Amino acid sequence: MAGYPPCSGYPPYGAPPGNPYGAHPSYGVAQPPYASTLPYGAPAPTPSAPPAEEKPPKEGKAHGYGGYGQPAGYYGHPPPAASAPPPPLGSYGAGPFAALLPSVFPPGTDPNVVACFQAADRDGSGFIDDKELQQALSSYNQSFSLRTVHLLMYLFTSSNVRKIGPKEFSAVFYSLQNWRAIFERFDRDRSGKIDTSELREALLSLGFVVSPTVLDLLVAKFDKSRGKSKAIEYDNFIECCLTVKGLTEKFKEKDTQYSGSATFTYESFMLTVLPFLIS
Repeated sequence: MAGYPPCSGYPPYGAPPGNPYGAHPSYGVAQPPYASTLPYGAPAPTPSAPPAEEKPPKEGKAHGYGGYGQPAGYYGHPPPAASAPPPPLGSYGAGPFAALLPSVFPPGTDPNVVACFQAADRDGSGFIDDKELQQALSSYNQSFSLRTVHLLMYLFTSSNVRKIGPKEFSAVFYSLQNWRAIFERFDRDRSGKIDTSELREALLSLGFVVSPTVLDLLVAKFDKSRGKSKAIEYDNFIECCLTVKGLTEKFKEKDTQYSGSATFTYESFMLTVLPFLIS
């Protein structure tokens, strides 16, 4: 893709996982089709008989879209303990304002990516802020609003400190590279926009299945014409992907049994949703 240096010697962050319900770093990237697995959120096959001793969910539980009744190995069944997701990149402590630990570029990071970060890090602190990240991305023809930049920083640090280090910058850079390729693949008429059906396919390729109702809400939210064109442009597509990716990962943190449902306290629910509303 024009404007992006290839990665030499190091697999790009966000390379396709072996399972659409994979580990944390592989969310938000293109994934190949699988014959024996379903993307996250895919409706379960209709069972021939109701499961034994099935009980209705308790009041106050939030439910995933179509997680029940799937065979072992799909979302909704406990995996081995070793498959628990790793902690977020670079964050330290708990809470939305957790400090960010210093980091270094992963081995094999393209020298152009390193140079781009160093040019943005004018004070040599080892971190860049939101405006510096916005400017660094614009140098690669990636023009984003500060809201989208804030979402990127939040998703890749799990913190609202609005600073990122070399490791997080590399992750952001390569994920955007992959998402750009996905957008261009599904923008079949080269209009610079993708419509509702194309968005559904794009999200499916990222490992997410959303209901038609949710899909319509996403298009209405991220369509710059406020729903008139029923299509979204690239920068809003990135914001849409970040929102779906982030909310899904936050839900999974509470869904400790991988059952397709999770219990939230009022405080944890607010802390989960608000960063995506006020970024």
